Amino acid sequence: MDKKKNGVIGQDNTIQRYEELQKLGDHYTSVGNYTQAQQCYGKAASLSPDEPNPYVGLGVVAFQKNLLDDAEIAFRVACRLDPDCSRAYAGLAMVAQERADYEKAFEMYLKCLELDTDNLAALLGLFQTSCQMGSFAKVIHYLEMYLSMHPDDSSVMFSLAALYVKEDRFEQSRKMLMDILTLDPGNKDAINLLEEVDRNLARTKQAGVQIL
Repeated sequence: MDKKKNGVIGQDNTIQRYEELQKLGDHYTSVGNYTQAQQCYGKAASLSPDEPNPYVGLGVVAFQKNLLDDAEIAFRVACRLDPDCSRAYAGLAMVAQERADYEKAFEMYLKCLELDTDNLAALLGLFQTSCQMGSFAKVIHYLEMYLSMHPDDSSVMFSLAALYVKEDRFEQSRKMLMDILTLDPGNKDAINLLEEVDRNLARTKQAGVQIL
């Protein structure tokens, strides 16, 4: 009975130690101390070898140090341990984007967003790769989904307004820009894009009059 109890206590201690190391690794990563972060993630991985999060952490550290091969390996291990680990797919997307492999980056960002529509970093990464590829329909869909949950996020609103322009959806872009300016009247990017949208609307209206 005592052995069983001691085993449970030992397991609890291992889990607690793993969680502490993982949090510590995240902290060191956030302040740019990648050497300490790497050590913490490595120890966490040895305590819980089936958990994907330490490998995601190791991937982030390697990516920050521009060790793209090491980052890709770590993110792939995380994906293998948990096929639904959205952060691992975001990591693979960042590696692909850094290598200018935009199709692969686009695919991995989409996979991440299918698992976690609330991942802003993946959303903005998808926006960037979409601009590189000239393919906007899917990113518009995910931006609209994100805004339905975060209606006052002006950076996402502006990205969506810019994509509407690329799709010649000027009325929708204008509405979005007006919403931004209601929240932030001094937003210069929104003011400049609104001028461009109004010129396009005027040109479209004039072309319609000439046809009539």
